[in-house]
Amino acid sequence: MSQQQSGKRGAIPSMETSGDALTEDTVVVVLGASGDLAQKKTFPALFALFQQGFLPKGVHIVGYARTKMDDDEFHKRQTKYISPSKDDEDLAKKFDENIKAFKSISSYVAGPYDEDSGFQNLLKHVEDLEKDRKGEKRNRIFYMALPPSVFTVVAKGLKKNVYSKDGSNRIIIEKPFGKDLESCREMMTALSAEWAENETYRIDHYLGKEMIKNMLVLRFGNVFLDASLNRNFVSNVQITFKEPFGTEGRGGYFDEFGIIRDVCQNHLLQTLSVLAMERPVSFSAEDVRDEKVKVLRCIPPIARKDVLLGQYTASGDKPGYHDDDTVPKDSVSPTYAAMTLWVNNPRWEGVPFIMKAGKALNEGKVEVRIQFKDATQGIFNDISRNELVLRIQPSEAVYMKMNAKLPGFATRAVPVELDLTYKKRFTDAKIPQAYEALILDALKGDHSNFVRDDELDVAWKIFTPLLHWIDGKEGEERPKPVGYEYGSRGPKEIDDFTARYGYVRATGDEYQWPQTNVAASL
Repeated sequence: MSQQQSGKRGAIPSMETSGDALTEDTVVVVLGASGDLAQKKTFPALFALFQQGFLPKGVHIVGYARTKMDDDEFHKRQTKYISPSKDDEDLAKKFDENIKAFKSISSYVAGPYDEDSGFQNLLKHVEDLEKDRKGEKRNRIFYMALPPSVFTVVAKGLKKNVYSKDGSNRIIIEKPFGKDLESCREMMTALSAEWAENETYRIDHYLGKEMIKNMLVLRFGNVFLDASLNRNFVSNVQITFKEPFGTEGRGGYFDEFGIIRDVCQNHLLQTLSVLAMERPVSFSAEDVRDEKVKVLRCIPPIARKDVLLGQYTASGDKPGYHDDDTVPKDSVSPTYAAMTLWVNNPRWEGVPFIMKAGKALNEGKVEVRIQFKDATQGIFNDISRNELVLRIQPSEAVYMKMNAKLPGFATRAVPVELDLTYKKRFTDAKIPQAYEALILDALKGDHSNFVRDDELDVAWKIFTPLLHWIDGKEGEERPKPVGYEYGSRGPKEIDDFTARYGYVRATGDEYQWPQTNVAASL
């Protein structure tokens, strides 16, 4: 970065600092290249970085999986979910040319995950690609788009057989990282025996989302926000994840993990830690992750009384969870969970953090809603509460609900918004997908948006007692989730649940957004 760029007003030098960036002589190996994750997320992200010129000079991408196929079949699968850019006309025009070039730097090797012979064939292929390299470095990145059951055996096979002795090695691991505290520790111990912490990048793709990254700037770059985000002003915080579809044939996998492992213990807890952490010394990787670990250590294990579990049922032509042939008919695995966490530190003590996550709901949305305490009512009659809302997806936005006088002769306060909707404010913004941002961070050697080993450990401590109760490992009867209809807001009990923790929900009659009709409000 040039001196001129670094000195621009509003620059965040510590956020721009990276580790040992890989700019050339790099091979990216995608393990699990024939699977859905690689096809839907990994390869499209690599292509997006490739066509924007962000991949290392002379990079080569190698797919590795058990499926036997030639390069033509691999390229079909590799580009199956890649489509022209909607945000960049120039890239859209060059799409076919870029796809052809992307295929030319990609190749495939088939082999097992548990035998040295497969990895030795992979090594031979990688070394053949590296023969023409002019530089002395032989950098290798291994992206494990694999199920967790083979993480450790593949990591060991890669280290033994394909590890470069003449350059940097990095291994990127997808969630889930175990099923509870014990299994996570076993996995992390096995991985750390082979790979150093600075070589390991544990992906939680929510940390790559634009709004999660923006939280740090919103909080610590705005004095009035940081000063008001504490127990003196905040009544409650809700972190909500809603999906409008059910398991759709993936019930077998989902039933083993449930909504809490799938979303809450990782994505939503990461969101909470960024929102609740104290100001770091800098935005460099270890300073940020130190503060996240500190705040997570202040959260005790989730109490059973602070939990509401649900499971969706059929509605109209929409099937219920048990209608999925891959789901056991007697399953009590929750597809919806609401739970309240408490951060026992001077800033947040007594403020409930309510997580809500569910499938087969009425919309797709992820947001953080911070509800402030009531204004003194002496001169007002039931005035609305202030809220700060951070919409993570879809359509990133930040808006503050505040009160203003209704224009005209009326003497009435109505809720209005200070609205920062990204598409309106940043008209030419090209917001990268989470996987694009994270793969680029790994290439830069920037760990700040990846999960550290001690962070994982403390996260599992918060959730493991609850998960063992749900799984029946406590020797008690497993809790039975309440039913809710496919396409609803969730269990009917949710409003009473959130009200217990001080949340006041505005109804449609009270709150109109984004426009307020004066006549209708009188």
